[in-house]
Amino acid sequence: MSNTNLKKLAEELGLSISSVSKALRDSYEISAETKKRVLAMAEKMNYQPNPFASSLRRKKSVTIAVVIPEIANNFFALALDGIQMVAQQKGYHLLTYLTHEDYKNEEATIRHLQGGRVDGVLISLCRDTESIHHLVSLHETGIPMVFFDRVPEQMDCPTVTTDDYESGFKATEHLINAGCKKIACLSLSNYLSITHKRMKGYEDALKKHAIKLDPKLVIQCNNDNENNLNLIKNMLSAKKDRPDGIFATVEKLAISTYYVCNDIKLKIPQQIKIISFSNLRTASLLSPSLSTITQPAFEIGKESASLLFRMIEKKTFGNRIDKIVLKSSLIERNSSK
Repeated sequence: MSNTNLKKLAEELGLSISSVSKALRDSYEISAETKKRVLAMAEKMNYQPNPFASSLRRKKSVTIAVVIPEIANNFFALALDGIQMVAQQKGYHLLTYLTHEDYKNEEATIRHLQGGRVDGVLISLCRDTESIHHLVSLHETGIPMVFFDRVPEQMDCPTVTTDDYESGFKATEHLINAGCKKIACLSLSNYLSITHKRMKGYEDALKKHAIKLDPKLVIQCNNDNENNLNLIKNMLSAKKDRPDGIFATVEKLAISTYYVCNDIKLKIPQQIKIISFSNLRTASLLSPSLSTITQPAFEIGKESASLLFRMIEKKTFGNRIDKIVLKSSLIERNSSK
């Protein structure tokens, strides 16, 4: 029955077209037993939904947008996989926008989305997002939106993040337990919530072990790779007060540190130990293998999309604001042994 449509499916089940449609969309208004019966019959009759026709009836685009700062970062690539999986299950299309870590690009993208081109938006902020007026404007249009990983601290909004503070603390304490006494922290931005939380974890771990925080060992990097290499090289080339451990709050800064150490012949882990937030698939293949705080990137993407669809389908009730926190894991490898 390849020509089965929604009407025929409803007739076969003895249900209204509206009930069958809601069951197929996993609506909270339909019982689990009815959903199971509808899905079984849909499979038996080889029912294939037409997302474009249903979108016209419901005045929906059947599309969600994902706004991310970059794609080269392994975290975002994995998060997109999780988002894509949920979107496909829901019969939705995905529009991906890259801001390239540029606030103006982010602002222009959000303004573009205010026209109702999508049914919902997933956002991870770029490194220099200080003002949130564009985000507030999008929220005021009524378009469902969920922030993940890099979230605005000034807005009370649905978020999916990892345990950044606890992970920053664990990473720093790991280096301390490995014998480090002068630990540098490499961060990417003063504006991002993830930076504040990871830095706070770093500071509190030092305090717990009675190690004085040295401001010269807190290096503020940016999106300019050449500049970052120079900053790290200047710090590691110092004959006095050179750090014996490095906690990189983002993956790219750990890779830059490897380049510098190779350039100035600084041995890892004998002379300096390194740990970094990273979802790099080849972390175990680096020489030496990189110790990491690995975020559940795929699950963060999956949870973010699932939360967004609950909002789109109006399965969130009242004024509840979901804030989901997933745990990261510390994986010790040779760079910190």
